[in-house]
Amino acid sequence: MIFSSLTFLFYFLPIVLFVYYIAPKKFKNLVLLSSSLIFYFFGESVYVVLMVFSIITTYIFGLLIDKYKKHSKLFLTLSIIVSVGILVYFKYTNFIIQNINLWLKNKIDFIYVVLPIGISFYTFQMISYLVDVYRGQAKVQKNILKLATYISLFPQLIAGPIVRYTTIEEQLENRTHTIEKFSNGVRRFVIGLGKKVLIANVLGELANKFLASSNPSVLYYWIYGISITLQIYFDFSGYSDMAIGLGKMFGFEFLENFNYPYIAKSITDFWRRWHISLSSWFRDYIYIPLRRK
Repeated sequence: MIFSSLTFLFYFLPIVLFVYYIAPKKFKNLVLLSSSLIFYFFGESVYVVLMVFSIITTYIFGLLIDKYKKHSKLFLTLSIIVSVGILVYFKYTNFIIQNINLWLKNKIDFIYVVLPIGISFYTFQMISYLVDVYRGQAKVQKNILKLATYISLFPQLIAGPIVRYTTIEEQLENRTHTIEKFSNGVRRFVIGLGKKVLIANVLGELANKFLASSNPSVLYYWIYGISITLQIYFDFSGYSDMAIGLGKMFGFEFLENFNYPYIAKSITDFWRRWHISLSSWFRDYIYIPLRRK
């Protein structure tokens, strides 16, 4: 299920919003968790078990890191090995096999692996949560339902933004619901939907038409390149807008994820503007720690 599908727009989202707003405050996170697991089940029914497993292991490792300070680095390392190991298996197994065959001239058969939806995003979120607990920048979450809600939250599950635990830690406990915030969320969602359906999808069709052309020209390559470039941007930013809008509808405030990247004056500036949550995640959890060593 995707945000632009009729099933999501006319069935799933209205039902979830209705149940969420009639539910008492203490059950709102449970409604979000249940709906997120149902949303994930529609896309990857088998891998709901994998998500639940990841949530449970993250919860346990968080408690261990917080309780046993002396061995916290060991538990953090083990948690990262488990999370990254699962991600590598599903995303890069055949890539690794291909390179082994290339280097060693073997003939290892490829493994049929279906990539679970959103596995990169919720893996990054789990790692950032555990690292922040290890650093003392976040309090360990002892309520597994709240942690599960954070990890599985369906608005940002497919294409981000990567929401850090410290960003919505307080919002998991207390968040405001107002008509103004809800209306702003609807407006942002509609803008994102327009980017995805009216611009990205149309540009994608245009690019496919050019690919099917049997008589390419210089103009052909220019139009194809521009179409692909704009399609990628409007597709990603459209999903981010929809995620931010959905977050507002449920009382959350997610950080911005794109800042007009195509007006960047350098590669570095582009990196800062494009998929901000991803680039800042790599900066704070990989680049800076490695630079300190």
